[in-house]
Amino acid sequence: MKVIGLMSGTSMDGLDAVVAELDWDGAAVTMTPLRHIERPWPDEVRQRLHASLGPTTAGELCELDQLIGQASAKLASELLPADLIVSHGQTVHHWVQDGEAKGTLQLGQPAWIVEATGLPVISDVRSRDIAAGGHGAPLAGILDDLWLRGEHTRAALNLGGIANVTIVRTARPPLAFDTGPANCLLDEAARRATGGASDEDGRLAAAGTPDTQLLQDLLADPYFSLPPPKSTGREHFHLGDLPDLSPEDLLATLTELTAITIADALAPYAPVEVVASGGGVRNSTLLAALKRRLPITLSDERGLPAQAKEAYLMALVGFLSWHQVPLLTGPHVLGRISPGNSPLSLPPPASLPTGLIIRTT
Repeated sequence: MKVIGLMSGTSMDGLDAVVAELDWDGAAVTMTPLRHIERPWPDEVRQRLHASLGPTTAGELCELDQLIGQASAKLASELLPADLIVSHGQTVHHWVQDGEAKGTLQLGQPAWIVEATGLPVISDVRSRDIAAGGHGAPLAGILDDLWLRGEHTRAALNLGGIANVTIVRTARPPLAFDTGPANCLLDEAARRATGGASDEDGRLAAAGTPDTQLLQDLLADPYFSLPPPKSTGREHFHLGDLPDLSPEDLLATLTELTAITIADALAPYAPVEVVASGGGVRNSTLLAALKRRLPITLSDERGLPAQAKEAYLMALVGFLSWHQVPLLTGPHVLGRISPGNSPLSLPPPASLPTGLIIRTT
């Protein structure tokens, strides 16, 4: 199958779209990445998305749901032909109470994608896991475990708005969880300081010095001491009132916060390799802070583009859901299907694959 994957992460900076060819090779799945498009949200949409994290209205959420669906439909159409589309949508709230995930909300009405392409669309890929008692996040463990299995413990690290990791261990189930903030606080600080979308390449952070007191205060957040599995979002990690620091020192402090909390979260597992992906790998200052603490490899070196890995994850999730493979918590197939113009005909149910083979064109 050719599957289009659409992903917009917690950074809320834009939409990633990929198309990949997926097939069965015995009990394993093969994935051939074919094309990746990255499209920033229009300024108005991005501003409205950030505003929706605070007090909002049903009308505003309805409008954003349609706008994101329309943008997703347009981008998916650029990657045709395909057999199936998987759309994650834009997360605007992840409801966690007393360590238990209660619900999650992603915007991006899939009907616009179906109407534009005529293809079946799988969406809402997190809710079934939450209903079954899971966290619905992170989903990356589905790909990471199949991809990185081996004789030694490895970890996959995604540097989105929130940083998440998957611990891949020999003869043990994978452990996936959110470590805390990555780009979300860095981008918010950069917007406050410069009006720009981000601290490009970490240049401001590189010119600053971490503030010891602020760093200690931030590290005292109780989320960091919770045991995994756990999940979080921008509703928890955002900048409130801050001490009077220069933009450079503030960004240097937040960069250290991200690097320290990721390293601390991975320390009990002592991975021999940490395969990094996500928008944060573009930030050379953050990447250098991580490399001082962890054995970092970029996912590009293993065949998956670092900037597009989560969109390829969506393509894989969709392929497995189409084949009715149960994922995450218990025997549950993720996502809901919006039929396309042709009659819906699913293949026979398949078993969980034994591995993921990345092939290059």
